[in-house]
Amino acid sequence: MAIAKAERLMNLALCLLGTRRPLSKRELRDSIEAYVEAFGPGNGAGGNDDSFNRMFERDKDDLRELGLVIETVESLDGEIGYLARRDSNRLPPITLDAEEAAALGLAAKVWQQARLAGAASGALQKLRAAGLPEDVDPYGPHGALEPRIPVHEAAFEPLMLACRDRRPVVFDYRKATAAHPEQRHVEPWALECWRGHWYLAGWDRDRGAERVFRLSRITGKVRSRGGRYTADVPDVVTVRETVASWAGEIADRSARIRLRSDAGYPLRAKATSVRELGDGWDELEIPYGHGLDAWLVEFGPDVVVLEPAELRADVVDRLRAVAKG
Repeated sequence: MAIAKAERLMNLALCLLGTRRPLSKRELRDSIEAYVEAFGPGNGAGGNDDSFNRMFERDKDDLRELGLVIETVESLDGEIGYLARRDSNRLPPITLDAEEAAALGLAAKVWQQARLAGAASGALQKLRAAGLPEDVDPYGPHGALEPRIPVHEAAFEPLMLACRDRRPVVFDYRKATAAHPEQRHVEPWALECWRGHWYLAGWDRDRGAERVFRLSRITGKVRSRGGRYTADVPDVVTVRETVASWAGEIADRSARIRLRSDAGYPLRAKATSVRELGDGWDELEIPYGHGLDAWLVEFGPDVVVLEPAELRADVVDRLRAVAKG
């Protein structure tokens, strides 16, 4: 069935591109074998006109979704015709040097493990058709590079589409310090991959503030909601800074903690200084940015915050929330 539909769409596209005048639905029905076999000739005598009209409209929408520009023209006698002008469906000349072609090739390889692989490959094929030289290998100059952005979370694709279409979403989210997930109503802004993890930046309607959500903590399905955004979407730079900040990567001060000598190696890797205290404890000075409290909680009783006081209070509050379940 998939092959039959692809062939039918191809024939319809060729008819619309090959004609010099608008063709009516009846003429297209009589010219395309798949339509004739399914519904008979378009002489108006059959009872399949409604079924043909529905299929034709779906096919026309599919071709437009694929990028074909189809014009609707009304003749002097009121008959509606369709055609796809070649000059409206031709990409302008594209000139790429070897480095630009290599960059596009590497960008396409990034998504080979995701469901965007087909779109990335299709984009390269369109560039070939538009003038990318056949003797330029987009992968060759940097063949040793194998970039990958793994996408394992089921929430990635629906959130990517919601960001693109500016659609509010609802999903269940389990915070690092919570035993059970909570429902969140979010206006999604952008997805960012940070240190191997995907994050969604957006506006949390329930809290009336911007928030960042780690996709691996989204449980269940992402559901779309109607209506428009209620908050302004910031520019790309601001979104990226927000993601980095909420992921704990932007630090504007320092914190002092006590850490068990045989624990917390990720914290030791970030420490600017380490001092042995004895009795199985060390004192560390580490960068303090937004999100550090949530990270410290993950180490449980192996970490004790010394200063600043607000960080200590945040960690204690999180631990109490976990204890309460």
